[in-house]
Amino acid sequence: MNNEVNLNKKDLEKIIKKIPKNDLHVHLDGSIRPETIIDIAKKENLDLPSYTVEGLNETLFKNQYRNLEEYLSTFKYSCAVMQKPEYLEQIAYELAIDNQNEGVRYLEARFAPQLHINDYMNMEMVLMAVNKGLEKAQSEFNNRSVIKNGEEPPFYYGIIVCAMRNLGHWSSYYDNFIKSFTFSDDHIVSRLASLELAKGALKIRDKTGIPIAGLDLAGAEMGYPAANHWEAFQCAHEGFLPKTVHAGEAYGPESIFQAITDLHADRIGHGYFLFDASKIRDKKIVDKEKYIEKLGQFIADRRITIEVCLTSNLQTNQSIDDIKNHSFGKMIQKNICTVFCTDNRTVSKTSATKEIMLAINNFPLSGKTLRNCITYGFKRSFFPGDYSEKRKYVRKCLDYYDNVTEGATGF
Repeated sequence: MNNEVNLNKKDLEKIIKKIPKNDLHVHLDGSIRPETIIDIAKKENLDLPSYTVEGLNETLFKNQYRNLEEYLSTFKYSCAVMQKPEYLEQIAYELAIDNQNEGVRYLEARFAPQLHINDYMNMEMVLMAVNKGLEKAQSEFNNRSVIKNGEEPPFYYGIIVCAMRNLGHWSSYYDNFIKSFTFSDDHIVSRLASLELAKGALKIRDKTGIPIAGLDLAGAEMGYPAANHWEAFQCAHEGFLPKTVHAGEAYGPESIFQAITDLHADRIGHGYFLFDASKIRDKKIVDKEKYIEKLGQFIADRRITIEVCLTSNLQTNQSIDDIKNHSFGKMIQKNICTVFCTDNRTVSKTSATKEIMLAINNFPLSGKTLRNCITYGFKRSFFPGDYSEKRKYVRKCLDYYDNVTEGATGF
C-alpha cells in the first residue's frame, strides 16, 4: 500500500478479507460455482467443454481472452444452467454465501432477466427466484449473534437488471422477441427489448417489493452505442430507478460521455479507456486531450462512480500488458470516485479480496485511499432502503472497518 505498511502479505490479506467490503459490479451468470455448472449440466443433459473444474478452467474460464467478445462467449454455458427457478435460487444463494465468506457486507448482483424467460418462468418469476436465494442467505447471515448484538454490520443486497446493447438468439424470450419484429433492424429491436425490461422492472419492484436497485446496460460495446437505449433509461429515470452503464470497457471516452448524459448514469462499469485519446473516434472532437480533461473533471466533480474491475480488464484488453498500466492509477490521482469490483468471480477466477490485494500490490494506495474506495462503495451503492437507513448502515460498516484495522500500520 505504501512505505509505512510493515505487514507481510499473509497478515495483510487476513485483514483485507475481514474488513467490511462491497461489490457493486458482479454478474450473477459470470459468478456461478464451477461445481454447480457441472452438476446442473449433468442433470439437464447440457453440453459443456469439460465436466471437471480443472477442465472448465482450461477450456472456458481462461486467464486471457482475445477480446471482450470472446470473454462474453463463456456466458452461453452459464446461462444454460439458469433456466429453472430452483437453479436461479441456488446460484443466487451460493453467490451471496461466497461473498459473505470473504467479508462482503453489501452486494449488488446484476443479470439480464430476459435471458431466463422461458416456458417455465416469466420475468417476475425469474426475479423472484433470484431474490429468494439472496434473501435466504441474507436472513441466515443476519441471524448470527454478532449481527444481532451490533458487534458487526449486517449483510444487505440489491438486484440490478441488465439490458443488452445488442440482441441474439440467446433465449426463447429473445427468439420470440426478434421474430416479432420482422421488418425492424437489430438496433430498433434491442432498443425495444431494453424499454420492455425497464418497464417490467419498475412494475415488479413496486408490486413485489423485490429490491430491484438499478438498471444496467451490458453486452458488446463496440458498434452498439448507449444512446440507442435512451428510452429505457429515461423510463428508469422517471421511475426513480438508479442507473449504471458498462462504458469505456471496449470503446473510448465518447461511450462514457453518452452513458452519463444520454442515459443519466450514476455509475460507470469499467471506464478503463477514460483517459485514452487514441480511442476517440468522433471527428468533431479536435482537441482530444482537452476533451478527456474536461470529461474527467465532469466525472470527478459530480462524484460519478467508476466500478473498477482490474482482473477482468486485464483478461479482455491485451493492450494493458501489465496491471500497473491500468488507468485506475490515474483515476485515483485525479480523485475520481472509484470502487473495487469483481465483474465475474468465476470467469475471472477472482474475489473482492483478490481485487483489493491486486490494487494494493500494484498501485500507490495509502491506507486513506483504500478506505476511501471502500467507503465510496457503500455510499455510492444503490442501497434499497431509505436514505436515513443507508446512512446508519454505512456508519456501521465504517466503524467496523476501523475496528478491524485498528493498530495495523498503514491503515
